Amino acid sequence: MTAPFFAIYVPAFYAETGGAAREALDLIDLVARAIDGNPKELRRAASAADIRQAKRDGKIAVLMGIEGGHAIEDSLGALRQFYRLGVRYMTLTHVNSNHWADSSGKFYVPGFDPAAFQLHHGLTDFGKAVVREMNRIGMMVDVSHVSDETIDAILSTSRAPVFASHSSCRALCAIPRNLTDDQIRRIAAKGGVVMINVSSYFLDQAVVDAARADLPSIKDRYEAIVRDLASDPKKRDEAIGALLDTLPKRTTSWTRAVDHIEHVIKIAGPDAVGLGTDFDGITDPPEGLEDVSKLPRLGAELLRRGYTSIIVRKVLGENFLRFFERVEAASRSLASEPPGTARPEAPGTP
Repeated sequence: MTAPFFAIYVPAFYAETGGAAREALDLIDLVARAIDGNPKELRRAASAADIRQAKRDGKIAVLMGIEGGHAIEDSLGALRQFYRLGVRYMTLTHVNSNHWADSSGKFYVPGFDPAAFQLHHGLTDFGKAVVREMNRIGMMVDVSHVSDETIDAILSTSRAPVFASHSSCRALCAIPRNLTDDQIRRIAAKGGVVMINVSSYFLDQAVVDAARADLPSIKDRYEAIVRDLASDPKKRDEAIGALLDTLPKRTTSWTRAVDHIEHVIKIAGPDAVGLGTDFDGITDPPEGLEDVSKLPRLGAELLRRGYTSIIVRKVLGENFLRFFERVEAASRSLASEPPGTARPEAPGTP
């Protein structure tokens, strides 16, 4: 493991309660303290060159990415400040749509209605300004978690390559969080990369189908939580999480992750795929791929399937590094632009 991204994950309820930016700052401070407390092993990194240098020096490069665009609290100034603090990518939404971008939603709960999350049918004008400002400063635009229409808007708006930090292939596992073949090809054509999520729920349709069959058993309790805790979003979301945890946990084989890697290679080429395991967020890793110590077997399986060592190195990191460098190059080409000053169309409107 050479360069993990630490997720500055701001739970969706902060979009309702306020305090999202403060939570992000607290997490950034936590990462900084972890690095400062382990100087022999860890090193701050903020560029592709930093990652390559850390590798040469035998260090683990630590980078940060914000998960959930509500963390910037509708402020381009906050976005820039997070960049100054070392954040190098932002996932534009989480499971919630925010004031300027639509999410793929909470597809794992009873009665999921995708239409309920389509507030803007993609990006608002301010959302497009966020993407353009991310391009200008060199922050990577992450399409994981966003809706299909939002992906379309991002690809049309961005002046730099974009990526999916932790998504898999909808052709192999049909959930809204995974990417269609067309989306994968368009991301690749723009110079981006798809980082494969190793949650069993993202990899195996049989796992998804079984999980969906369980949902009617908790539907009444779920609806009661949503109704009774409507005034306390934090307690509501914690109670929903606890309820979902009562359902059976199902896993798939680790080779399913390789199937998804191989699918991207087949439809978009060997430069378009990487690993976005989401180990810090998932509760159902595949059997045989429970943690980072098992990652070498992915490369071994790709070799067994006939892929070259050059392609394996691309999948295990080089594709992401080259994508990162392309984003940095795009930022340099936009250096003459002034900082963005856009404000949301209707602050406080969901």
